[in-house]
Formats: sequence, C-alpha cells, structure tokens
Amino acid sequence: MSFSTYFRGSSYAMLAVATFGLVLAGALHIGLAIFFSLLMLVAWNLEGKRWQLSERTGLILVLLSLPVFYLDWTWQSFPHQVLENGPAHNPLVGAIAHLIVFLSAIKLLQIKADRDWVFLYLISFFEVLLAAGLSFSPVFLVSLVVYLVCGLSTVVALEIHKARQTLVPVETRLLVAPDSIIFRRLARHGVRGSVEVRRLPVIAFVLLVLICGLALPLFLAAPRGSGAAFARSGRAPGNFVGFSESVTLGEIGALKQNDEIVMHVRVEGAPDLTRDLKWRGIGLDEFTGRGWKKSAESRRTDQPGSERGFFRLGTTEAPNRLTTQTFYVEPMETPILFAAARVIALQGPFPYLRVDGDGSIQSRGHESERAVYKAISDMTRPDADMLRQDRTRYPDSFDRYRWVPESLDPRIANLAARMIFNAHALNRYDKARAIEQQLGHNFGYTLQLKAGGSDPLADFLFNVREGHCEYFSTAMAVMLRTQGMATRVVNGFLPGEYNEAAGAYTVRQSDAHSWVEVYFPETKSWVAFDPTPAAGRVEPSHTGIAALVGKYAEAFELIWFQYVVGYDKQEQRSLATSLNGKLFSYRRSLAQVMSDLKQGGQPLFGKAFSVVILGALILAGWLLARRVRGLGWRRGLRLTREKDERLRSTVEFYERLAAALAKRGLTRTANQTPLEFAVATNQREALEITNAYNRVRYGADRLSADELKQIERLLRTLEMSVSN
Repeated sequence: MSFSTYFRGSSYAMLAVATFGLVLAGALHIGLAIFFSLLMLVAWNLEGKRWQLSERTGLILVLLSLPVFYLDWTWQSFPHQVLENGPAHNPLVGAIAHLIVFLSAIKLLQIKADRDWVFLYLISFFEVLLAAGLSFSPVFLVSLVVYLVCGLSTVVALEIHKARQTLVPVETRLLVAPDSIIFRRLARHGVRGSVEVRRLPVIAFVLLVLICGLALPLFLAAPRGSGAAFARSGRAPGNFVGFSESVTLGEIGALKQNDEIVMHVRVEGAPDLTRDLKWRGIGLDEFTGRGWKKSAESRRTDQPGSERGFFRLGTTEAPNRLTTQTFYVEPMETPILFAAARVIALQGPFPYLRVDGDGSIQSRGHESERAVYKAISDMTRPDADMLRQDRTRYPDSFDRYRWVPESLDPRIANLAARMIFNAHALNRYDKARAIEQQLGHNFGYTLQLKAGGSDPLADFLFNVREGHCEYFSTAMAVMLRTQGMATRVVNGFLPGEYNEAAGAYTVRQSDAHSWVEVYFPETKSWVAFDPTPAAGRVEPSHTGIAALVGKYAEAFELIWFQYVVGYDKQEQRSLATSLNGKLFSYRRSLAQVMSDLKQGGQPLFGKAFSVVILGALILAGWLLARRVRGLGWRRGLRLTREKDERLRSTVEFYERLAAALAKRGLTRTANQTPLEFAVATNQREALEITNAYNRVRYGADRLSADELKQIERLLRTLEMSVSN
C-alpha cells in the first residue's frame, strides 16, 4: 500500500466512523447514512480526476447550505414532523446532523488541499461531540475508540503528507545508482516512493493507550451530570399505560406483551429482606366499575424538603430491616418513581418530590433521559399472628377504601362470602388469605383480553375465569371491600430477572404487575397480597449462549451508564470510598503477613528469600549469556552501552571518504553540507557513502551487513584510484 492510499483511506475511515456514531445516537437516519456511504465510494474513485468539484464550486455549495439548513430546521419543527418522530425528537439536532453530512459530501467531492482535509477532520470531530451528547449506549464507546485510533493515525499521516510535499524528490538531486543496495534501502524508508505505513496504526494505538492512561485520573476527578447535552432524537419512550391517575381494566395486559427494558435495579440488603421484592409504582383507591382512579383525597400531595437531593419520607424503628435500591430507569412517559414498599428516604437529582395519599412518589418527567436515584425502604412486615388479632375499627377517613359502586354485581359479594366461609376465616388477615389463595388456584392466567362488556369484573369472575394480574388484583380488592375491609390496588413491577454479571435486576415492560394492599388499623400498616396465579409471577428463564452474551452486554451497559454517563459527585464519593477501603484492606493484610513472618516465620522467610535470590541470579546469567552470544565478549561484557558507537563507526567511514577525496584535491568548504559536497565531486561512490552517512548521522538509521560491505567496496575503489 502506498502512503497516499493509506493517508486517504485513514481520512475516509475517520469520517465514516464519526458518521456511524451519529447513526448509533439516533441523530441520522440509516437511509441517509447508506446514501452517504455510497457517496464516499464515488468520491474515492474521483480522487485526482477532472470530475472533482472545483474550489469555487465547493465554496458556492457551502454557502447554499445555510439557507438549506434553515429550511430543514423549519420543516422538522412542524407539529406533524415532531409527532411522527416522537416527543423526544429535537428538530435542531436533526437539522445539524443533516448539515454536517451535506458539508462533508461537498468537501469529499471537491479537489482537496491540506486545509480541506483539516476541515473534514473538524467536521468529523464535531460529529463525535454531537453523538456523545445524544448517546447513552456503550456501543458509542466502541465507535469512539475506533475514531480515536483513526484520528491519531490520520493526524500523524497528515504531518508526513505535508512534509513530503515540501521535499524535492531526492533522486532528482542525487546521482545514486538505481540498482545499488543503498538506493533500494533509501526507497524502502521513504526517500523514494512511500513511507512504511504499517507502523502508523501501531503508533496510533500506542498513542491512544497513553492518552487514555493520562486522561483516566482527570476522568475520575471530574464528575458529570446524568443528563445528555441534547434531548435524544432516537426512539421515543413507551406510553406507560397503567401508571396514571386513571386506569382501565386490561391496560397492563398490553404493557406486559412488550419485552423492552424499563430499568435496572441494584439491591443492597440481606437475602431474607429481598425475597419478596416488588417495585411499587402507583396506588389507586377508587373503583369505577370498569377501572381504577385516584380519588380527590388521594390526589392531595405532600412535598418533602431535601438536603442536597436527599428526601426524608419517613422513619423506622428497625434499622436492620432496611434495604437500599439503586434505580437506573429508562426514559418513560410517567413521573412515577418506583421503589420497594415503605420508602423512608430517597436520594436523586430531583428538584422536588410529591408523595400522594396512597404513597405514590412523583417528580418531574424524564421522557428524554434516564433517571438515576436511590431508595431506602423499611422491609419490616407485621407478624401474621399480630395481624390476626387486629380487630380495631377503621377510622372514618378510610371509608373511601371500602366503597364500591352501587351498580356492582351482587354475585361478587356472595362469591367473596362463600370463599371466606369455605376457608373458615374469622379475622381480616385470614379472610384476605382465603380470597388470595382461592383466586390464585381456581382461576386461570392469560394475557389475552377475554373479559369485557359493561361489567368486565363480573365477566371475569363468572364467565371467562381467565385474565392477567390486573383482573386478579381488582377482584380481590373489590371482594374484600364487599366484606367491609379497606383495600387499594397497586400497579408496579415484579423484581425482574437477576443478572449475575451486572449484580442487578433487569426489569422489562413484561414484568408490569398489579397487586392488592390491605390496611390493618392496629399496626397502621398496609400489607401486600398477590392473588395472581404463579404462572403470572414466574420470571421467564433465558438460557443459551445468546442469553449469556445478552447478560454481559447489559452489565457493560449498566457500568457505562453508571460510571460514564451518570458519573456524578455521589458516584465519585462512592468510588473513592470503595478504593480507599480496598487499599486499607490490602495494607492491613500485608501488615498481618509481615507480622506473622517476624513472629514465627523467619526460617520460612529466609528460605523464600534464598529461592528468590537464586532465581534472580540464574535469570541474570541467562541474559548475560545471550548478550555475549549476540554482541561478542568485548561488547557484551560492557556494563554500559556506548551511545555513540554506531555514530563513531559512521564517522570513521566518512573520514576515510574525506581523506580519499582530499588526496584528489577535493576538500569540503565550511559552508557546504556533506550532501552538497558529494554532489559537487560528481563521484557516484561519494554520493552513496554520503547518503548512508546522513541516514545514520541524522536519521538514527542502522546499516545492514550488506550495506556495510557495499560501503567498504566503494571506499576501497576510491582509495585504489587515488593510489594509482
């Protein structure tokens, strides 16, 4: 491969990778990217031909791009375009991406000077910056690494390209024989033809490693915000039905048929605390006959104060029963914050929190960015025997949790009474357990929306007898209300699939769930019950190589978001504390080992030290033997290598050349360089020897054995001609 081909290829690759980054970030349509790729192929084939655009034509097209950019921006700002692309679409971002591609296309098709290449490099750099502001995916890291390698290689190649343009070809100035060994060596090293381009990718990679190593401390020392610089222009967040203040029966069933990821959750706590986890979302207290909604009393919210993003929501009398959850929630159309039940504190970058009458936590929406927060929950659950003894009268304010519509089918109350009678339940807790178990065992689970009509609940209980979690929770809550018990329905998520590689739960839309909370006034506690059959609560298992690779990909994505995109001061302090703890642990372990050696391990320590010394001596002897075999006894036994050894040998053969020419009356003047003096002698031998001298003296090159023999023959030829 010639150097010019490598230079152009590296430049094109740099621009292509940057454009691919925009596609990954969602700022550029894949169709436009394919068209741009084809245009790059056309531009490659037109390089150096008369069909390229002239500099004036390129300038005119660049100026025309400004009004085109404005028209594109205006068009994408129209309501129908925003609606088509989703609420997360940013018209300005799309217009900027189109402008970048347009300018790149013009410059690629144009006759390019050095400044045009630099302009293309700046465009590609801006593309990467734009993609970094839009992308949350770790796939961007792959494109960034490839871009950096291409960029470093291209910058190095550009400098060589500029230097080559300033040099006059050596063969026009030197009269070196084309068939000589020295000339072939010079051509191989770039005096004629191309430089050795194979080293440039290696150099670029080494530079990248050094840059990343030097930048890592700055990366860890400078926290970032969790939001992107621009609103994402990729896929719009899903419409999260079932998590609003009014829900119709059957909506969650549609949500459960979608397998997209909603969030990742890391949990800290004892295994017994995390056994029955659910991510609580919204509580609903008023049954309408066809669905649930929040009553006026439930909509009343409290706004707790915060200290640096820490919101205190309650207290606990059992600190050992606390569990901490860290949520990484994808963009979604709901202000609801999810957490395990009985949240006592929440920490996150929220300007405010609102807690309504049913314990639902809300904040600002995050339709175009991920939300990262921590929740601390009290996992204490009242003892079943204590709940069975609860006969305290409900407060009047809880009448709304026992209300049912007058139009409710009377068969529902009769069915509830029959279930309770069959179970011989005499207290609130056993009544709730009786209905929970009989619904879970005697009814079927399906995601197909079969129950309907004017009374979907009655249709489910007496006709279809199959449904998903929303029907089961509604049936239990309403049936208990007909027996005078206070209940409410909660919509949230099952814990999800645990990813061992990430150490976190992966929660998908298919994990959406609905369950019942029953109030026990004596302990002032809402207790969760789940009547959904086991088939609706079992997490599907993903096995095989594809599932394993997917788990590691999710783990990498979570690490990328935690420590790159969402790396803030809180994560910085956490990382510093973790590193400090590990260093302290290592120091303590090392101190313990040294103490043990001092107290009773001297003989063992002495033997180990002797073995290490013996091994070091054997290794040193082996290295010395290799050195002597390669360099000879005289040079191999030197403790220090003379840096000017190669230079001195070069000076010696050049001094022999100068002496031989001096005998002919040819002496170099003070204002002549060695090369100018060699050209002035009009001696082929002098030119070849001088070129070899310059390569070693100024180019840090090394002569081969064949070249040294050739120089020796040339010197003898000159010296013999003088003597004759």
